[in-house]
Amino acid sequence: MTDTTAELEALLTQRSLTDPDLLAAAEAAADFRILPDATVIKIGGQSVIDRGRSAVYPLVDEIVAARGTHKLLIGTGAGTRARHLYSIAAGLGLPAGLLSQLGASVANQNAIMLGQLLAKYGISTVEGAGLSAVPLYLAEVNAVVFSGMPPYGLWIRPAPEGVIPPYRTDAGCFLLAEQFGCKAMIYVKDENGLYTANPKTAKDATFIPKISVGEMKARGLHDSILEFPVLDLLQASRHVREVQVVNGLVPGNLTRALAGEHVGTVITAN
Repeated sequence: MTDTTAELEALLTQRSLTDPDLLAAAEAAADFRILPDATVIKIGGQSVIDRGRSAVYPLVDEIVAARGTHKLLIGTGAGTRARHLYSIAAGLGLPAGLLSQLGASVANQNAIMLGQLLAKYGISTVEGAGLSAVPLYLAEVNAVVFSGMPPYGLWIRPAPEGVIPPYRTDAGCFLLAEQFGCKAMIYVKDENGLYTANPKTAKDATFIPKISVGEMKARGLHDSILEFPVLDLLQASRHVREVQVVNGLVPGNLTRALAGEHVGTVITAN
């Protein structure tokens, strides 16, 4: 470690930050896991929260029960209201960075609503700089709520086509799980997981219990259950090497997934 650290320091002062030797030395350096015992849960906006009480209340009960034995970072999606904002803003010719800010405002609204439902259990909502207090919340009550939209805003990387922000709440929750070095990433949706086609419109769609990112791309399924950039983020990750997609409308699914059961679809990095 001493030699590696010394080599890295020398390279940082002498080379370009894109120098191959510097990048290799940085890759070899140890990567500290900040919250290795925590799990990130992403609650879908359109798939769950937009359905209201019937979908959200049972999940609230599961979260409250689960936090007794699990440390939970609960991210929220944006959903239908964000799509409405995107359609108006895109029609006005506004750029992806502004659409990203609009989507973040809706995801934040959902985080606030979920946080209020969990408030009587001591579970709070954090945003922006408040994320630095996440370890304290986990130490005290084992759970915290955050908005899933990554804070790129005007600095977001434009999509190859169109102006819809490519990094949205699926990506934001994954990035948080990876950067904190969490043990698991669970996406709570309104389908049992990944299918060979859209199960809402294709009657012959077949369920896929487990698949790799490479297989998804090869079969043209790369944009069918998670935001496309999440797959690239998963392939490049150091800590979170698989994600799980579960149907949050089925009572007990989230609890089972947190317990380590194979529920829904597991997508692996390789």
